[in-house]
Amino acid sequence: MDHTINKFENKLSKFRPTEKAKILKAVEWAQLKHGDQKRASGEPFFIHPLKVAEFLVDLGMDHETVIAALLHDVLEDTGTSESEMKKEFGRNVVGLVDGVTKISIVKAKSKSIQETETMRKMLIAMTKDIRVIIIKLADKLHNMQTLQYLPAEKRKRIANECLEIYAPLAGRLGISGLKTDLEDLAIKHLKPEVYKQLSSTIHLVQHENLNYLKKVERTILRASMEQDVQIEVSTRAKHIYSVYRKMKKRKKSVEEINDLLGIRILCNTPNECYTILGIVHRLWPPIENRFKDYIAMPKANQYQSLHTTVMCFDGRRLEVQIRTYAMHYTAEYGVAAHWIYKDNKNNDKMKQEDLAIINKLKRWNEQHVPQVEFWEDIKSELLRDSIYVFTPKGHIVELAKDATPIDFAYHIHTEVGNRCIGAKADGSIITLSTPLRNTQVVEVMTSNRGKPNVNWLRFAKTSKAKNKIRQWLNKHNEDLIIEKNIIAKSKPAAPEPVVSSKEIAKTETSDGSDAGEIIKRVIDSAKVRFKIGDENNMMISIANCCHPQTGDDIIGYVSRGRGIIVHKRNCPNLRNIKEFEERSVEVEWEAVSPTATRRFEVTSKLTNDLFSEIEGSIRKYGGHLIEGKLEENDKGNLKGAFTMEMNRNGDYRQILKSIRTIPSVLNIRPLS
Repeated sequence: MDHTINKFENKLSKFRPTEKAKILKAVEWAQLKHGDQKRASGEPFFIHPLKVAEFLVDLGMDHETVIAALLHDVLEDTGTSESEMKKEFGRNVVGLVDGVTKISIVKAKSKSIQETETMRKMLIAMTKDIRVIIIKLADKLHNMQTLQYLPAEKRKRIANECLEIYAPLAGRLGISGLKTDLEDLAIKHLKPEVYKQLSSTIHLVQHENLNYLKKVERTILRASMEQDVQIEVSTRAKHIYSVYRKMKKRKKSVEEINDLLGIRILCNTPNECYTILGIVHRLWPPIENRFKDYIAMPKANQYQSLHTTVMCFDGRRLEVQIRTYAMHYTAEYGVAAHWIYKDNKNNDKMKQEDLAIINKLKRWNEQHVPQVEFWEDIKSELLRDSIYVFTPKGHIVELAKDATPIDFAYHIHTEVGNRCIGAKADGSIITLSTPLRNTQVVEVMTSNRGKPNVNWLRFAKTSKAKNKIRQWLNKHNEDLIIEKNIIAKSKPAAPEPVVSSKEIAKTETSDGSDAGEIIKRVIDSAKVRFKIGDENNMMISIANCCHPQTGDDIIGYVSRGRGIIVHKRNCPNLRNIKEFEERSVEVEWEAVSPTATRRFEVTSKLTNDLFSEIEGSIRKYGGHLIEGKLEENDKGNLKGAFTMEMNRNGDYRQILKSIRTIPSVLNIRPLS
């Protein structure tokens, strides 16, 4: 123990004497408070907060953050009061410790709700003081480093949580080293055999290519010296989880991945970065579409670098990264690199409001996102990479990856979104459901007669767009039902129609009077399953009480707020519905439809991939999943009902058999 404390103390030289004294006081205080507590590994509990604090010292954090790390489990685990801690270490430290504690003690009836509430608390904590999350990430790192002492099921759950929440969060904060460590530790426990194989292969490839990479380094150094540019060149190996993702994405073995290694070049100024890029491209031909300029267009986490892939010696591909020393520091330490305290009596910290992620989180907390969608929105919008597109005037817009023109339109202004009738990317007309790509110039076309439809919710990616669409639909719901202009929620998103240039010209020159004829409500006749009079593009849902199947005698009821609900004509619940006679509509199965709907129930072990695996099994045999709901039962398993659409002549039994082979599935049965 003394050796560990001495090692920690030796790292405190960067702090002022008064700050160092406070940190060492916190070491003694935490050690005293935790007393004889032990971890699952059998070592003294105090080792854990000491290791967390040590990591934060290495990260360059301020003394208050280091003290809070040393004390981060004291309030929760020792019965110490906030007032006692405040008296010893001040209000700021207590605020940080309290923030970490509140994240740790979230309890809920189900794991999914607990996961969501934990994330909500983290977001709130980040907007107040981002140091809380940096402490939490360091805490998670040490827990992952000692995960082997926990039971297998608990290890798997914690590793999954790390991969889904904490590693992406570290990435969004720009702390790349921490993100890499968390990802590799997670895959080590989730896929131990894969981890062992990849670790061995990467090490072997590094050893075998040592001379080759030294030759590349010498060539670049010599060419740079001729241009009088001082640089530092190093070899970098792809980290294990990154290689694993590439294997899955490309469906290749590790032996077939030919870019396990890369070169990183550091220099002094941004101008030198572009000079070096020219040198590298003169030495070896660049590979098309593999150049990215993150200096001109930094990532949301402030990452800057030039990336290029070249055809190097012996025809081998080699990825090259070029950045300044300052950019490299930011790339490694992210938001921590900016946590600098000014030398004044007020000890004001650098404004965290200057950070893009904080502004995004504040906007997020102002939105009222339904809990059922909150977690999915967080994963798709906040924890994934962003794309950057341009307005026609050259302004940069940051959007979630795979965002569509609808998301872009609502980002510009609510009314632009509500009146959107079409879009162009780089001058070409695209559908409103087309995912946008990095650096595209996006133009939205609007009309006074344009208006949202329910189908937009299926391909909008940002919470802002979804909320604005919902607000408009809720406000105009009755009118929409009367006009019979709503698309079935239960169907996959149908493609938006492409508008011709001739029609667009007509729209732009005619004060919008013909816009309604140009952009009609989306209809995909191949997937329509019902017909109401002459209309077939309605918002339709199947009644849960009688579950009509294709071919049953059916009737529709125009509900308030849910569109048309289809029942069996002999459903006993119909007699209990007020105003049924006035609000009923004749509904028939589309005679030309070659498809049939089928329902089934699945029970499985807890897993994050069940939806995608079931959907894959259905698609394998030509069907598609149109509805599904999963809940955790009292035995800790997942149970849910699914509705799929398949070819009438398709093999329903074969689909169920395929789903039954999914490793996590315990039971499956068809429903009537």
